[in-house]
Amino acid sequence: MPQSDDTVLRSLKANAGTPRIKPPRVVGIDDWSWLKGRRYGTVVVDLERRVVVDVLPARSAEATADWLSRHPEVEVVSRDRCGLYAQGAARAAPQARQAADRFHLMDNLRLTIEQQLGREQRGVEGGRTAHDPVTPATMAYYQGHGRQPELIHHRRLARSGRRAQWQVKFDRLKELQRAGRTASSIKYETGLHWKTITKWLPLDTLPERRAMAPKATTPAGFADYLAKRWAEGHKSARHLLPELQARGYAGSQTHLERLLGQWRRADHAGFLKDLAAGTTAIASPEVLPLPPIPAASLCIKPPKLLTDEQSAKVTQLKKASPSFATMRGLAMRFRGILRGKDPDRLDDWMDDAHSSGLYGIRRFVLTLRNDMAAVRNAISEPWSNGQFEGQINRLKTVKRSMYGRADTDLLRARLLPLHLPTL
Repeated sequence: MPQSDDTVLRSLKANAGTPRIKPPRVVGIDDWSWLKGRRYGTVVVDLERRVVVDVLPARSAEATADWLSRHPEVEVVSRDRCGLYAQGAARAAPQARQAADRFHLMDNLRLTIEQQLGREQRGVEGGRTAHDPVTPATMAYYQGHGRQPELIHHRRLARSGRRAQWQVKFDRLKELQRAGRTASSIKYETGLHWKTITKWLPLDTLPERRAMAPKATTPAGFADYLAKRWAEGHKSARHLLPELQARGYAGSQTHLERLLGQWRRADHAGFLKDLAAGTTAIASPEVLPLPPIPAASLCIKPPKLLTDEQSAKVTQLKKASPSFATMRGLAMRFRGILRGKDPDRLDDWMDDAHSSGLYGIRRFVLTLRNDMAAVRNAISEPWSNGQFEGQINRLKTVKRSMYGRADTDLLRARLLPLHLPTL
């Protein structure tokens, strides 16, 4: 071909902008990473024809609304639980039915069960257990500052439970070390990574988690300036955010509020004394047969897919934890509702889940109620974002084949179907 490579690329990009002969009726929206953890884009797929419709450079409600406003023919929008896509679809396509993705619904339930089981791994200290309520003084303090005491208590117990799991592994490693076992045999028996074993062998106590090194997107890098303003009485993240941005801060207000919240709780240590006594101490935990992560995966797995070994573990978990048995029953019912195409059964399930007495499950029910229309459509509609994994895998392969230097136009040109002119 006598044309240059620039001419070929320019022609491909122009061809990618050619509209489809038949506009999409059912679309799925999901994100993909330009740079993992920092920058994301959006892919729009025609779920009926299983082809990519468009590639957007950003993951935002504005970008989603702008695309949908140019495609009023869309009747169904399938999405994950991301609130940005829900906001964009509600703003620009009120005529379209939103459907939550069934896989993400089950994954959200699995994560909820994992956090709830993590609380049970915490153990007992001085007669207090992971199910102890928040103290009245702490309740009054948090309510007075617009906070949710039960949610904060739940997260603290989950963090404490995770540390208790590591404490059990650390104690096992030291026991094997005192018995004269080699590092290789310790790795074989505990399953720990060799780097972790190398770090723990010379230690006498379990080390604290190391904080992430400060950078432009974390407010900890501006701790000196924030401490000065805090001492002067300026404690509002909304007012401090413009000052930090002028000094180079590139993070969000949420991250700043999280840091200031830690300082605020430290200032009111008297209110938090009883709560800290029940959540930060690590004692002999009531160890479940499995850690919360694999236990949660088994909890949502249907009986027909369990191996004999996994079935035995599920039985042990039911005996060791009454809450696991409760969550197992709820998870199986929820899976059956998603596959049964009967959204009317969802209301009874949510009532039973809310009355289970498990805080994590009650939070999950609350999130379902906030997105009720999309959850009901997920049950009644046949569409899902399952094919997205293949499309995103293809996008990542194309992006890496160009060493990550492709812009949005070129990615769109390589992913969208080629439209040849009629001769």
